[in-house]
Amino acid sequence: MAKRSKAFEAAVAKIEAGKLYAPAEAVALAKETSSAKTDSTVEVAFRLGVDPRKADQMVRGTVNLPHGTGKTATVVVFANGDKAEAAKAAGADFVGSDDLIEKIQGGWTDFDAAVATPDLMGKVGRLGKILGPRNLMPNPKTGTVTMDVAKAVGDIKGGKIDFRVDKHSNLHFIIGKASFDAQKLAENYSAVLEEVLRLKPTSSKGRYISKATVATTFGPGIQVDPNVTKVVVG
Repeated sequence: MAKRSKAFEAAVAKIEAGKLYAPAEAVALAKETSSAKTDSTVEVAFRLGVDPRKADQMVRGTVNLPHGTGKTATVVVFANGDKAEAAKAAGADFVGSDDLIEKIQGGWTDFDAAVATPDLMGKVGRLGKILGPRNLMPNPKTGTVTMDVAKAVGDIKGGKIDFRVDKHSNLHFIIGKASFDAQKLAENYSAVLEEVLRLKPTSSKGRYISKATVATTFGPGIQVDPNVTKVVVG
C-alpha cells in the first residue's frame, strides 16, 4: 500500500471521523482539503439501494449543472449534410459519419460525449461494445439521439452531464473544480441530488441513497448526510 503524503494526512486530520456533514459543509471542506498544487476536480459519489441488474431499477438520466463542471466537454457528432454543419456551428469538436465511426472502431475514444441523428444510429450501433462501457453511446433518453444536434451540443458544452448507475449500485458525478466558490459547488450538488431523487425507481425498497461522499482528486473522502435532501447555500 502506497504511503500517504504529509499533505494528505493533514487533509484527513481536518475531517471529523464518523461525522456526516451537511452538503454545504462538505463541499466547503473539500475545497479546504484539496491540493494546493492543482485545481482539483470535485466529485460526488452516491451508493444507491437499487439492484441495477433489474431493468426497473436502472437509474439513468441527465442533469444540467447550473455552474458547469469547470471543464469544456469534447463532443463528437454523427451527422450528415445540414445537420453536420449545424453541429459544427454549435461548437462540436468532431463531426462525421462513416469516417468518424471508422476512427472510433480503430480505438479512438478521446471525447466526453457523443450525439447522433436518428438516421445514423443503425451504423453508430456497431460501436456499442466500445462506447457502451464508457457511457458514451448516444441515447434518446439522454437527448443525445436527436435531429436538433445544435441544441444537444450546446447543452453538453454548457454543463449537461449524463449518468448511469454502475453494477455496484454507485453513481459518480463531477460537480466542479476546487477553484469554484463553495456556493456554486453546493448548487451543483443540489442539482445532482434533486435529479437522482426524482429518478428513484418505484420498485426500490428501503433507503434509496445509503451513502454519499464528496472528494477532490487525490483528496480524502468526506461523508455527506444522505438524509439531508434540501441543500442550504449562502
